[in-house]
Amino acid sequence: MTYAECVMIDFPFPPALRLLRWAIHGTFAVLLTFAILQQARTAVAAGGVAGEARTAVVAGGLLLGAFYGVGVFVESRLPDFGGRTHLVLGRVWLLAVTLGWVALALAAPSFVWLAFPLFFAYLHLLSLPAAVPGVVALTAAAVAAASWHAGGLTPAQVIGPVIGAAVATLMALVYKALYHESEQRRLLIDDLVRTREKLVRAEGDAARLAERERLAREIHDTLAQGMSSIVLLLRAARRDLGARPEMAEERMLEAERAAAENLEEARNFVRALAPPALQHSSLVAALRRISGSAAARTATRVRFEVSGDPVELPPAHDLTLLRVAQGALGNVSRHSGAGNAGVTLTYLDGAVVLDVFDDGRGFDPARTPVDGPGTGYGLRVMRDRAAALGGTLTVESTPGEGTAVAVTLPLPGREEGR
Repeated sequence: MTYAECVMIDFPFPPALRLLRWAIHGTFAVLLTFAILQQARTAVAAGGVAGEARTAVVAGGLLLGAFYGVGVFVESRLPDFGGRTHLVLGRVWLLAVTLGWVALALAAPSFVWLAFPLFFAYLHLLSLPAAVPGVVALTAAAVAAASWHAGGLTPAQVIGPVIGAAVATLMALVYKALYHESEQRRLLIDDLVRTREKLVRAEGDAARLAERERLAREIHDTLAQGMSSIVLLLRAARRDLGARPEMAEERMLEAERAAAENLEEARNFVRALAPPALQHSSLVAALRRISGSAAARTATRVRFEVSGDPVELPPAHDLTLLRVAQGALGNVSRHSGAGNAGVTLTYLDGAVVLDVFDDGRGFDPARTPVDGPGTGYGLRVMRDRAAALGGTLTVESTPGEGTAVAVTLPLPGREEGR
């Protein structure tokens, strides 16, 4: 894209360019008016044939001014403003104005100074490589016309047009530099805006993925665990229905309680509230309750113990320890076939530790999830929950020798004092 195209492509003009544009047109109008008035006075004073010649020059000046004004008016009304058609018409207009100026400059010296606004017109309508030779030729024509009228060449006749041409060229170069700097800034801003939009979209995607993962963990540790317990209780009740109806009824009552609790979990899950087990009791009481519930729902005997002095934990710690206990006990009931299991909550100086262990069939932690009886998702969820609070989860198990799951969470504000 040429410099002229860069300058003319953005319409409406920015304020600085609009002001410069009208300053050029205004300067041309003022200088032309001054020259026409001077020729009119000379025509009145001269009279006769000389007066008629001066009158013809005045008419030529008026014609040039009318043509210049019509060109400026049409320029702003073109539907293809700043496009190829506009540039072609503008350059034809500039050629016609230049020819008219040459004729008037040869006719009267007062028209010579119209070269100054024409310098700017050349620099704005032509690309810089074409505009500079045009300005040089225009300067030479102005110097030649002035010296021809004066009957000889003087320094003033050379210095005036040369200074005008130099100032016009310098201003055009400065504007070109400012324009390109502004254009680079605009491109940079556009790039920053696009980058920010991409970042916002990426953050939104990450937030959605994180929320999806959180929902998956919550569903796995609450609704899925509860439904599994209900299924196990109903199976046990059906097995005991003929031989031990009292035990079957007890199993069904326990299944009913589990279903009610699961329903409450679902409601609070939707409302984003704390789990029912923690709403009206402490973590210790909640763990004791789910341990007893796990023992009632299966043939596994579950023992719960607390070691150390209980301290108040942040809600996130309570929720994580409860969910890990629920998940681990769910695995015990579904996969271990254990006769005994234990849940131990230990309060240390700078951490709290939850251990869930059983004497069941165990498994090889090194095997892939597809090799084992479960999916492996539950252990990953437990590990993610612990890691989110800066803790760790360890799993120790050997086939035929049971399993131990331990989660350790640091206590906020106490690690430093250890």
